[in-house]
This record gives sequence, structure tokens and C-alpha cells, in this order.
Amino acid sequence: MQKILLIDSFIHSLTPSPKIRLEKERASPLATAKTGNSGDLSKVSAEQSNLMAATAMPSTNSIFCHSCIFTDFRAKLKSRILLLNHTSRIRNSRSFRYYSPSRRTGCRFFAKNVASHQQQQLQDPSTNRSDGIALDAFQPDSASIASSIKYHAEFTPLFSPEQFDLPKAYYATAESVRDMLIINWNATYDFYEKMNVKQAYYLSMEFLQGRALLNAIGNLELIGRYAEALKKLGYRLEDIIEQEPDAALGNGGLGRLASCFLDSMATLNYPAWGYGLRYKYGLFKQIITNDGQEEVAENWLEMGNPWEIVRNDVSYPVKFYGEVTEGPDGRKEWAGGEDIIAVAYDVPIPGYKTQTTLNLRLWSTKVAAENFDLRAFNAGEHAKAYDALKKAEKICYVLYPGDESLEGKTLRLKQQYTLCSASLQDIIARFERRSGDSVNWNQFPEKVALQMNDTHPTLCIPELIRILMDVKGLKWNEAWEITQRHVCFISELFHVTVAYTNHTVLPEALEKWSFELLQELLPRHVQIIEMIDEELVNTIIAEYGTEDLHLLEEKLRQMRIFDNIELPAAILESPIKSQESVIEVPAQDESPDKEKEAEDGKEEAEDGKEETEALDNAKDPESEIKVSFEPDPKQPKRVRMANLCVVGGHAVNGVAEIHSEIVKEDVFNEFYKLWPEKFQNKTNGVTPRRWIQFCNPELSRIITKWSGTPDWLTNTEKLVELRKFADNDELQSEWREAKRRNKMKVVSFLKEKTGYVVSPDAMFDVQVKRIHEYKRQLLNIMGIVYRYKKMKEMSPEESKRKFAPRVCIFGGKAFATYVQAKRIVRFITDVGATVNHDPEIGDLLKVVFVPDYNVSVAEVLIPGSELSQHISTAGMEASGTSNMKFSMNGCILIGTLDGANVEIREEVGENNFFLFGAKAHEIAGLRKERAEGKFVPDPRFEEVKKFVRSGVFGPYNYEELMGSLEGNEGYGRADYFLVGKDFPSYIECQEKVDEAYQDPKRWTKMSILNTAGSFKFSSDRTIHQYARDIWMIEPVVLP
Repeated sequence: MQKILLIDSFIHSLTPSPKIRLEKERASPLATAKTGNSGDLSKVSAEQSNLMAATAMPSTNSIFCHSCIFTDFRAKLKSRILLLNHTSRIRNSRSFRYYSPSRRTGCRFFAKNVASHQQQQLQDPSTNRSDGIALDAFQPDSASIASSIKYHAEFTPLFSPEQFDLPKAYYATAESVRDMLIINWNATYDFYEKMNVKQAYYLSMEFLQGRALLNAIGNLELIGRYAEALKKLGYRLEDIIEQEPDAALGNGGLGRLASCFLDSMATLNYPAWGYGLRYKYGLFKQIITNDGQEEVAENWLEMGNPWEIVRNDVSYPVKFYGEVTEGPDGRKEWAGGEDIIAVAYDVPIPGYKTQTTLNLRLWSTKVAAENFDLRAFNAGEHAKAYDALKKAEKICYVLYPGDESLEGKTLRLKQQYTLCSASLQDIIARFERRSGDSVNWNQFPEKVALQMNDTHPTLCIPELIRILMDVKGLKWNEAWEITQRHVCFISELFHVTVAYTNHTVLPEALEKWSFELLQELLPRHVQIIEMIDEELVNTIIAEYGTEDLHLLEEKLRQMRIFDNIELPAAILESPIKSQESVIEVPAQDESPDKEKEAEDGKEEAEDGKEETEALDNAKDPESEIKVSFEPDPKQPKRVRMANLCVVGGHAVNGVAEIHSEIVKEDVFNEFYKLWPEKFQNKTNGVTPRRWIQFCNPELSRIITKWSGTPDWLTNTEKLVELRKFADNDELQSEWREAKRRNKMKVVSFLKEKTGYVVSPDAMFDVQVKRIHEYKRQLLNIMGIVYRYKKMKEMSPEESKRKFAPRVCIFGGKAFATYVQAKRIVRFITDVGATVNHDPEIGDLLKVVFVPDYNVSVAEVLIPGSELSQHISTAGMEASGTSNMKFSMNGCILIGTLDGANVEIREEVGENNFFLFGAKAHEIAGLRKERAEGKFVPDPRFEEVKKFVRSGVFGPYNYEELMGSLEGNEGYGRADYFLVGKDFPSYIECQEKVDEAYQDPKRWTKMSILNTAGSFKFSSDRTIHQYARDIWMIEPVVLP
């Protein structure tokens, strides 16, 4: 009570008198600015603008300038303090604070801004629930939201006080939203701490979040109230949203999937966290010039990030290099080397229509202040002075730094280990804190489920073992059991720790690190990986025996974690070595006595008969079997991270049905034979909240109307109801009108970003994704060139009859060092520059490359798209998620039977998907046919290549690009991705697209059925499956 009286006195001293408040209310431009439909600042008079500049921030004449912030401020603050005081008694002072859920304790700072003009009534303690005040008691109205925004504009400023412009308005708005998220955020984890629930931890090098503001207020169901509040302040919500830069924490589908998963985890109330790195400059910002793609650093953090909270009390040491010693108790100690500090930055992830707000913890890196060499700095050796600082900071500079050099490889490995080490230390600290005084490590798998999103977090496996053994004192067998415990009998429930999601069969995703680099950078982890590898080798020998050494050698070659590295010493001392030497020695070089001795020795063995027959065969030089377990000194020594994931994890899943079969039958076939129970499928999904409701409100309203309920947002199976009305004229009319409005937005967007003016009457044909040869943007643009050439050969009337008008839109980034992908970008832009300025073609064909494709760009393009291309070489795309987003938005797909295309086609109907191309099981045979010189290219394909080489698209030499499609063998040759093989099928399928588009009723029906059939591809469904089958966690609903 004494504290309340002191604060009450403080408020009296600062609160303006009623007369002053009234005068300032009349003068405040933020309270009285006129707002039109545009919400533009131009609607505010010059006088009001001057007043805004004069009163936006404290001045010498005024302490508080926006008096509406302080209307009832005194009563509100007292009420909040009483509320916090009451709640703290019930919940041990842990609610509604800026709280860092960490292993540390310390003073807790209550920071609550005014969130409502409504009086908050305290419940009677006798009737109040055990968790304190219900969170929905803080739902604000538009007036209190406006008050909160103005409060943040004044008291948590990142901008100068002279004006209240759009960037400042955005930050103040975001901070007002964050205040509300913090309430739910803290309550969520207070409850998890109290219940000590099992929690899933999702580790990913990427989280491609997109903008957070609309998603947050949408999930809080406050879009309307925020729009109204901002209108009172002279702004449109749409304009404020546009001020937010996309968080540069990811690049492609891997990162976007991770973000969709977090949204679904929160919406479904699953206890979970995400862990990633806080990249200062992202991957890169893409600029398109006359020379193609150029890269510059992202600047998303330049003005700060209102969504993150730095947890200065949550930091962990991370070590590189050094040496490993053994203490008197036998425990290993990793000492010396290079030490950095990983600091936590937390981002709230709100669920839809739920109080659950999860956490995305991002690590940033630094060193302690004493690592700054002040003596060297003062001596003028500045680079030497901050060398340690720069080494630490650059770990979180760039996503996927170029790894052509040793320095680049080292930096990537440092990134991966930093993510793993800091996250594991944090997870273990939380487990110990929740366990209290009695920590039982056997219960660790009952409280922790750790999901590795592809191979990047593989080092979690040896890092977990290192901490358990070297820091916590567990024995090897105990640590290994905790890490890789897996389900042996489906009928019996086992709690498990580490699991691995495979996302692709491409070599760059199945990472193989240099043994020497790994040994130098992480010496203790190499020792642990050696122990894991030895366990694996013993398992393989136990499974296959030593009778057939050729078979054993093949199994070890395919399955070992180490590639081209000698077998463990303990294995070499086994009977394998002696048997190996007998079979390796040619029969003709042996004396009869030696042969007799060898045969006698074999006869004494348990299965001597078979081995004598093998030896007899070996005497024949023509049939001699040479088996060697020695490494090849000419080949590099490598560590196969994907194999380590399979061995060290309890579960391995693919991300689409066809991909999971490829994983089992091809990529990890030997492991599947050994541990079939480990392998699962979890087809990817996307969140319908962001990808329909928030980015396509027009379509969302139509779906709600015709399905009869808004529940489809959390139960997408209700989308199936649309099938009943696919032929309904009224629905079709509404559907076409909504698509038209979305197309108009795309028209404006393309003009703003590229300068090109396109017709909304044309079909919008879109391929937006990471630029890669297997995704075959080259096939798309070659098809466009063929189309353009044929148009030029026809009369205008004939062209209009044969071809539906199209705007062909591309977007995506080519990795900075991926030369061929950058050539493809250049080729697309050159074709666009030629076609778009050809007066004979006009609006019949346009080609547009959208620069710097990201989530926000996708949210504009996808709702307005009509045809989307998912045309990867069959068997090479793990799943794809953009295909799901397009289908949800009523866009019809053209594609191969690859990834999730297979399942999408099954759900939307074969007649509503344009299919072409070779099948996955045919690819190997087609490549063999090519290598044997049996492939005969289609004349139309040869015609297109000749046309490109003619120089019609400019002076750039495309010989390297066209040459990659020719020949029968060689690196960068022989058309590895089968563009030429699928080209005839592709252009014939495009003719069917033209025919369908010219029938609006048929096309609209296909569009409706695509949305209806997309119900399966919600990330909610995927997360339910992960939670049930892999993580073994249950929803935890806050009371």
C-alpha cells in the first residue's frame, strides 16, 4: 500500500490539471486530425501539422502533450498496480511482467502501459481461478488502442519528436500490440513452468516469418479495432502495415514452413519453442539490373525491431577450437580455443483465437568486453583490438554465407554449432529448473522433444551428449540412450528426444563436412561422433555378420557416419582384419603350405565350409574378391551429417508421400532396412490464417459465406463444402470478382516494383520460388520463348485465337555463388525486356521478374494468381509449400508428379490439375539413356535453342546456358534436370491451359475445386501428426 501511495503522489505531480487537459485535447492534432478514406497525412491541415510537430513530444512548456493518454491515467495505473499486486499473491509474482524464462533469477520489472479505457474489475479471490485474472479481461477498444499508440510514440521513441510520420506510427503501433502479446506470452510460459509439461523444441537455421503486425492483430482478432484507432490518428492500417520490413531470417520453403509450424503450434495450444539465429543482414536483398541479379545486404534491423525483446540475462558460452583433456575422474574437459557468447532475443508467436503465445528464441553472438584489446587499440592497432569482437559478431551476419572458401565453410559450421550449443544449453537449463532439487536425467526424454529441421542442426546430437557426459557427469551409455532412444514396438509408448526431418534429396542438403575442419573446430564433438560411429559399425556387423566381407564393406560404405575414414581400432582388432587379409592375397602368390594353413584355419571356424568355398573361389584370379576397409588417400575424409541424424535420432520423416518413399527406397534405404520403425511421412502444410484470411480477405469472406461458418480457419476440412456449389452461378460470379480485385492489386504492385504495365484481363501465370536448376525456371522461360516465337510467326488475329493473353510472373533469389541460377535470372529479364517492348505482341504476352521476392510479395501475388507453375524434375522436390498456398487461393497448378503435387492432384481432382512430364521412377532410366547417346531432342526444343542463340534477346552470350542442355555427359552438360525431355509434354500441356482459360465458367469451377481440395494442406494437420507420432506431446490450454 505504501508503494501505491508513493506512485499516487507521483501521478498527482505529473498529471495536468483538468483545464490544461481540456485545452490540450482541443489542440492535439492526433486527437482531432480529419481522416478521409485514404487515411493520408495530406488530409491533415498545415496548421494541424505544425501543432503535431509542436506537441508530439515533451517540450520545455509541457511534460505531457497528448492528454488523452492521461485521461483517467491515475485511476488506471492504480487499478493496474492493484491488479498486479493481487495477481502476484496468487501466482507468486510471475504474471504480466517482462519475464525472461531462464535459469536465472533476479528483480522483476513490471512494465504495463495503458491498454484500456474500461475500468478493470478485480475478481474476488475466493471465486478467482488459480491462475489469476482472465487474459480476455484486457481486450481493448479502439480508443484505448489509439491511446496506447500515442503513449508509445511519446515514451518509447525510436524517432525524433518533431513529427508523427508513417515509420514512427508503425513502431508505436507494433509496440502497442507487443504489450498485449506480452501478457499472453508470460502467462503461457508461467503455466508451462507450473505444469512442467513436455515441450517440443523446433531448431531451424531459417524462420521466414514475413511481416508480423497483421498476423498478430489478426490472431488477436483486433484488425477492425486497430484500423479504427489508426483512422483516428490520421492513418490507414494498410499504410502502417506497409512500413514493416520482412524479417530477413530465412530464404525459401524451409524457413517459411518453420514459421507456419510455429503459428499452428500456438493455435493448437501445443507447448513448443522455436530456436534460430538472428541474422543481421539476412541472405541478401536482390536488385535486378540490366545485368541480371545483384546482391546487397538486407537492412531489416536498421531501424530496430519492435517485435523482439533482448534477454540480456539469458546468454551462454560457445567454444570453438581448443583441445580435449581428461581429468582424474575420467571426465573429458574441452579447454582453450575461442570463446564467444550467445545472447537470446525473443519474439512472441501468437496463436489464432487463443491465449497461447509461444516463443521464437533467436541467438545473437558477441564476446565479453575484456576481449576488446584496449592496449592494442590505443597503440593504433585497431584491427587487432577488435578482432575477437568481429569474429564473434560475423557468425550472425549473413544467412548461408558463401562456402566456396575455407573461411566460408568454417563460418557456416560455426553458425550451425552456435545454434545447437546455445539452444541445448538453454533447454537443459529449463529442464533442470523445472525439475527442482532432484534432477532425474532419465526423465529428460519425457520432458523434451527436439526436432531438427533438415541437417543444419545435426550437431545437436553430439552436443547433447557432450553436455550430459562432460558437464552433467553421465556415462556414455546413459547419454547415448537419452539422445537416440527410439520406438522399438509400436504398441508400446516411449518418450523420445531427438528427431530429424529430411527436406530434400539434393547433395547440398545432405551435408558432408570436412573431417579435418570439424576436428579442428570442434575436437570434442569429433570424439563423440567417433563413438556414435563405432556403435553403428557394431550394429551393422551384428546385423550382417562377417561371412560376406564384400557385403559388409558395401554396408559400411553406405551407412557409416564417416566417409573414407579408417574403421575404429576396436573393430580392426576383430576377426574382420584377419579375414580381410586372407581374401585380399592372390592365390597364385601363396605357397601350398600357406594355402593349407589357411584352409585348416577356416575349417576350424563355425561355418568353415562356406569360407573354404570362398577361399577356393579366391584362388581363381578371375573370380578374386578384393575387400579393403582402408581409406583411399586420394579422396577427402568427410563426416556425413544426414547419416548422423538418422543414427542419432529416434525418428526420420519425409515431407510428402512420394518424398518419404524416395527417402526409404533410395536416400536412406540401408537404414530403412535396419530400422524401418524410424521412418515416417509428414506431408507439409501451410497456415490458412496468413495464407487465406489475412492476405486474401475477399476470398475469406466468400468461403465463410458459402461454407456457412468461419470455423474453416481452424478446421480446413470445412472447405470441402465448397464442392457442393462449384457450379453455382452466384458463387462463380463472386469468385471471379474477388479474383479480379486481387489482380488489380497485382497490376499496381508490378507497376510500382518493375515499371511494367500489365492488363488485368490477361491470365496471371506465376512461378515464384528459389531459383534452382531442378525447379526448372529454365523450362518455363524456354516455353515462353517458344510461345513468343510462334506469335511472331502468326498474324495478330491468329495469335489471339490460339493463345490466351498472359502475364508471366517470376520471382525468387539465386544464391550469390550459384552461377547457373544467376544466368537463368538474366535470361528471364532479357526475354522480358524484349517481349514487353514488342508492339506486335502488346498485351498478349508480358514477362515480369519481380525483384527481392519474399513473404510480403507472395501475399500480394498469390491471391491474384490464376496459374501457378510447379514443374520440378520428378523426384527432386521434397514437397513444396507454395503449391499449397496457390491452391488454397483458387489458383490452378501446372506441374509434374513431384513432391506434394501428387497429393494436391489427388485432392483437387485430376481434371483440375494440369499434369505433364516424366515420372519419378523413370528419371534414372532417362538419364542412363541420355548417357548412352540414345536421347533424340524434340525439333521444337532445338528450334527454341537456335532462336535464343540468334541474339534476339540481346548481346549476352547464352552459350553456357544452352550448352547445359546438350551433350551426353560431363559436368554442367547432358541436361541433368531433363528440360529437353519434358519440353514437348510441357508445351502441349500449356495448350490445354489456354483452352481451359478461354472458358470462364470451366476455369472458375476448377479454381473453386482447388480451394475446396486444399483442406488437407493446413499446417494444423501436419503439427497434429508431429505431436502425436513423433513428439508425443498434448495440447495445453491455458485456464
